[in-house]
Amino acid sequence: MSNGTVLSKIDEIKVDDYDIIKEGKAQILTPKKDQVFYNPIQQFNRDLSLMSIKAFIQLRQAQHDESQDEKSSPQKKIKKLNKVKILEALSATGLRAIRYAKELDGDYDLIVANDLLPEAVKSIDRNIQYNEVTKIKSNLGDAIKYMAHADIKFNIIDLDPYGTAAPFIDSAIQSIEDGGMLLVTCTDAGVLAGSGYPEKCFALYGGNNFGNSFINNETNHEVGIRLILGMIGNIAAKYKKSIEPMLSLSIDFYFRLFIKVKTSPLEVKQLSSKTMISYGCNGCGHKVNQYFGKIKDGKKFQYPKSVGPGSQCEYCQHDYNIAGPMYGSKLHSEEFIEKILEINNNSDKAIYGTTERVKGMLTLAKQELDEYNPPFYFNLNHLSSLFKSPPISIDQFVKAIGNLNHIGKSGYQVSLTHAKKNCVKTDTPWDIILRINIEWLKLSNQIIYKELKSKESLTEKETIKLQKLTEDIFYNGNLSETSIGYKIIQYFNQHKDQYEFKIDFETENELSQSIAKLRKVKMVRYQENPTKNWGPKSRPSSK
Repeated sequence: MSNGTVLSKIDEIKVDDYDIIKEGKAQILTPKKDQVFYNPIQQFNRDLSLMSIKAFIQLRQAQHDESQDEKSSPQKKIKKLNKVKILEALSATGLRAIRYAKELDGDYDLIVANDLLPEAVKSIDRNIQYNEVTKIKSNLGDAIKYMAHADIKFNIIDLDPYGTAAPFIDSAIQSIEDGGMLLVTCTDAGVLAGSGYPEKCFALYGGNNFGNSFINNETNHEVGIRLILGMIGNIAAKYKKSIEPMLSLSIDFYFRLFIKVKTSPLEVKQLSSKTMISYGCNGCGHKVNQYFGKIKDGKKFQYPKSVGPGSQCEYCQHDYNIAGPMYGSKLHSEEFIEKILEINNNSDKAIYGTTERVKGMLTLAKQELDEYNPPFYFNLNHLSSLFKSPPISIDQFVKAIGNLNHIGKSGYQVSLTHAKKNCVKTDTPWDIILRINIEWLKLSNQIIYKELKSKESLTEKETIKLQKLTEDIFYNGNLSETSIGYKIIQYFNQHKDQYEFKIDFETENELSQSIAKLRKVKMVRYQENPTKNWGPKSRPSSK
C-alpha cells in the first residue's frame, strides 16, 4: 500500500504542468494531457455521497449512544465507538477520497483510495500530497482482489465504476463491517432500464425489466433500481447478511444506491418475501406483483400462492412481459433522508454546489409511496395517449383520486417520484386509474361537443364528428378498433354497472392540496444539460 510516497515534497510538484480542478474543499491536479478518468457532471453524486456519509456517521453515533444508555450502570464502562474506515474502491484521480478526507471534519480513522491503473495511483498520491490530507492512503491493485483479501473491515465502501458494479459486490460484502454502508453506482442504465440488452441484464443482475413497450418505458427506471438491490440482496444472503436500502435513486444516466449491510440470519430467511417478479401489460401498463415468499406472524415462512394475471390483460387483451426477479420492499429510509436534508440545509453552498438539487430530489424521494407491496410509477401523458385524448395534468389526476372518497373508496394515495417528470405513484387499483382516463376522454369530448353545437355553421368533417359524439360521447376518430384505448373503452362498456360512480376533476381535496403544495416549492429536481453531449465519459485507458 502506498500513502503518498511517490512525491516527497510539495514544492517538487510543478503546478504549471497540471490543470487544477476545484470541487468542494479539494483541489485536484490533472495532467494537461489527462489519462485519468474525471467526470465533472457527477459532482451531484459526490456532494450527495459526502452528505450521506455524514448522515450515516451521525445516525451510527446516535444509535451507539442510545444502546449505551440502555446498558449503562455505575458498574459498566461506556464503550467508545471507533471512527469509520472508508474505502473508495475505484478512485481514479482520488478526488472523491480527498473530498472525504477534507470535508468529514476528522470523523474517520482511515480512507483508502484504490485503483488498478499505476497512472491513477500516481495521480492519487500527487493529490494527497498537494491537498495535505492525513489518514488517507492509496493502493495499487484490483479492487475485487483487494476487498476480498484486505486485513481490515471497512465501515463504508464506495463503488463508483464505469458501467456495472455487479462484479465488485461479492468482495465488497465480504469486506464491509457489520452494520456498514455500501454506496453503489451503476452507469449502465441502457442495460438496466433499456430494452436492447436483455441477456446482459439477466447475466449481470439476475433478472430483466419490462422490455420495450411504450407504456413501460418510464417504469423500467424503477425496475433498474430494484434489479440492483435484488442482486446485492442475494449475494449478501450467502454470507448471512441482509440489506436495508437507505436511499435508492435513478439520476440522469446512472443509478446511485446507499445500502446498510448487517449480519442477520433471521432477516436473510425473509429475503424471499422481499423478492418478486412483476407482470407488466404491454398495452395499458397494468402490473401484478408476485412474491416468492410469504411471512406469517413476522417469522414463519409460507409458500406463496400464484397471483399471475393470465396470458392476456383483461382490460386491453394485450400480453404481459415478466420483469424480475427483483427487490420488492422499501427503497428508502425516511430517517436517513431527513438527516441528509438537515445536513444539506446547513451546508455551505460555496463548497457544495448542488445543494438545491439535493434538496429537490431527496424531498421528492422522501414523499414517494414506498409501501411493502410497491406500486410502480407511470407517466400520465403515456396513459392519456392510449386514448388519443389531451394530456391529463397531475393536478387534475390527483383531484380525481382524492375525490373518490365520497363514494366510499377512501384511502387511496398519490405521490410524485424523484426519477421522472410527469410521473406518479399511486396505490389506486388499475381499473380505477383506467376509468379516470376514460372519463377524462369523455370530458374532453364534451367540451368539443359544446363548441360544435354552438357554431352557426359546420364543415362536413365537423358535422360528422358532431353526429358521432351525439351517438357516443366516448367517440374518438383517431382510435381504431384494434387500438389499446378502444379495447379498454369496450371493456368498461361491458362492465358499466361496476363503474357508475362520478369522477370529479375539479374539486380541491386534502390529497390534491398536499401534492399542489409540494409542486409549488421551488426546487431543482432534475439535471439540466450542462454541456454539449454530456453524460458518461469514455472508459479510461490502461495504457
